[in-house]
Amino acid sequence: MKFRIISTVLFITSLVILAAQFSFAAEKKQEPLRALLITGGCCHNYALQSQKLIEAVAKHAKVDWRIVNEGGTGTKAMIPLYKDPNWAKGYDVVVHNECFANTSNKDYVQSITKAHANGVPAVVIHCAMHTYRAAAFDDWRNFLGVTSRRHEHKSRYPVKLEKPSHPILKGMPTDWITPRDELYVVEKMMPGVVSLASSKSEKNGKVHTVIWTHKYEKARVFGTTYGHSDETFKDPVFLNYVSRGLLWAAGRLGE
Repeated sequence: MKFRIISTVLFITSLVILAAQFSFAAEKKQEPLRALLITGGCCHNYALQSQKLIEAVAKHAKVDWRIVNEGGTGTKAMIPLYKDPNWAKGYDVVVHNECFANTSNKDYVQSITKAHANGVPAVVIHCAMHTYRAAAFDDWRNFLGVTSRRHEHKSRYPVKLEKPSHPILKGMPTDWITPRDELYVVEKMMPGVVSLASSKSEKNGKVHTVIWTHKYEKARVFGTTYGHSDETFKDPVFLNYVSRGLLWAAGRLGE
C-alpha cells in the first residue's frame, strides 16, 4: 500500500513537472520577436513602407520593433548605428530596407555583414540590393545572395512561383501580378540561393529571381527585389509573403 502511494505521488509529480515544461515552452513560443528595421536613404516613401510592413507582420506574430531611419535621403551615408560593434545584439531578425548605393567603405560594410555572418537572421527588401553597389568588394552582395546593379522600368510584372509549396509562399496566388514596380536585373545568384519566384523582363525576356532564400554563414536571409512603390506596400499579396519571409528567417515558420 505504501509503495502504491509513493508511486502515485511520483507519477503526479512527474505530470506536474511535464505540464510546467509544456507551459514554459508555450510561453516561450509566444514571446514577441525582437525586430530591427533599418530604413532610409534615396528614392522611396520609407515612412509609409515602415508603417505598412509593421501592420502586416502584426497579423502573423507579436513583434517588438525598433526602427532606425538615419542617413538622410541621399545615396551615401554611414549611419551611426553601426559604430557599435554589437549593433545587432538581442534581435531575432534585422530588416534591411535602406538605399545607400554610393557608400563603399569596406570597414563600415563589413561591420554590418559580420553580425549576420555570426548568425543574426535578415530580411532584405528592394533597394537593399542596390545599397553599397559602388563597393569594389563583394561582402554585402554575398550576404544578400544576389548581385544587382540596375533595374528596368516600372510596370506590372507577372510573378511565376518556382517553389509554390515553400511555406513562405503559402496562400500566394499563382497568377499574381505586381502593382507598378521596378524589376531588378539580377546578374548573379550566390551558391545555395533558392529562387522562390521570378519575373520576366519586358525588354528582352530574361528571367530574374524576385523572391528567394539564402544561408549566409550562420544566418538565414530572405529577400525580395520588389517593394519600390507605395502601391506595392499596400498590396496584401506582397505584404503576406514578406511577413512570412520574416518569420521564416527568424525560425518561426514551419517547413
